[in-house]
Amino acid sequence: PGDGQGGQSGHGGQGGPGGPWGTAPVPSSGPSERKPRGLVAAVLAAVLVAGGIGGGIGFWAADQESDGDTTTVSAYGNPKTESRAPGSVSSIANKTLPSVVTIEAQGNNGESGTGTGFVYDKQGHILTNNHVVASAADNGKLTATFSNGKRYTAQVVGRAQGYDVAVVKLKNASGAKLDPLPLGNSDRVAVGDATVAIGAPFGLSGTVTTGIVSAKNRPVASSDGGGGNASYMSALQTDASINPGNSGGPLLNADGGVIGINSAIQSAGNGSGLGESQQSGSIGLGFAIPINQAKNVAEQLIKTGQPVYPVIEATVNMKDSSSGATIASGGAGGSPAVVPGGPADKAGLKSGDVITKLDDTVIDSGPTLISEIWTHQPGDKVTLTYKRGGKVSKIDLTLGKRKGDS
Repeated sequence: PGDGQGGQSGHGGQGGPGGPWGTAPVPSSGPSERKPRGLVAAVLAAVLVAGGIGGGIGFWAADQESDGDTTTVSAYGNPKTESRAPGSVSSIANKTLPSVVTIEAQGNNGESGTGTGFVYDKQGHILTNNHVVASAADNGKLTATFSNGKRYTAQVVGRAQGYDVAVVKLKNASGAKLDPLPLGNSDRVAVGDATVAIGAPFGLSGTVTTGIVSAKNRPVASSDGGGGNASYMSALQTDASINPGNSGGPLLNADGGVIGINSAIQSAGNGSGLGESQQSGSIGLGFAIPINQAKNVAEQLIKTGQPVYPVIEATVNMKDSSSGATIASGGAGGSPAVVPGGPADKAGLKSGDVITKLDDTVIDSGPTLISEIWTHQPGDKVTLTYKRGGKVSKIDLTLGKRKGDS
């Protein structure tokens, strides 16, 4: 069944010399000397299995006698090379990691989890996923640890379950170095654009992975596996490796701008989600909330502490379908499926109508309809295409508004 309001109770550039990052590779004339980066200690949520040989073997040497001469074999490289080309993954990671935090949430009922967030502004607001902080939202304990090891307690400013977005704020953060990450424009992202994901998969803080934008406008209904209501997004799909613990972390473009918040993965079993109760691994199907939408939600949460959802005020069936989103025969608790006086009612929609398009976007199910509606703002005008008794019609509809999660 639907949830009561339209299914709701209610460039990164690529190409150029040297590969997708648009920079030529640094000539490899000698071994690179990498400065070690401090790792934040975290509780591992998985057993790491060493495959054969452990450790990192940087080079090997062997003495061989040939006509009395000794030959030493070693890796090539220049030990003086410490810088990286601007725009390279190393450069992006170096600039971004100090503004990414590992979030640990501890609930009063013993429930806990680890996720990621990133600095949103200089006031100490951190942007993350709702499902990362949900367990600690009611008088629980939240901590945010920076890449330099400094840890701060935090509190929830606001969270939006439907969007899976939350904002937390650091306490006593006068000594914290707060460098907000630059935000990109997710509307301008193109399939094939290079991506970088940063987070704490399985508690491994400061993990950097790369990939591309695999698809856009992917309708996703995700759950943290905890039995809560689902979240809906018209997501950016990426093949950058993300796992449980990457939740809430930034998905970056090749300029280092945030284009999305990593939020869900497709598991090899069924369903999608990044909750700590679902310890599936990456299979190259990750989904991020577009940053343009997340920014709007974050601003609402900072200002009022509550999310605002655009709605059509009609309940739609939520079972998978390929024909469209069908308006249900009744709403929650015996209420009408089409709320009298609501946007859907004013537009003339009725129970049994099958919505097949929202503007030019094909609607194949209830979750897809919600995902698309939530990319808009209350007051936006949209055109719905629907079927009734075999006849296809179009209507214009002005989206209504709902405050808070029901």
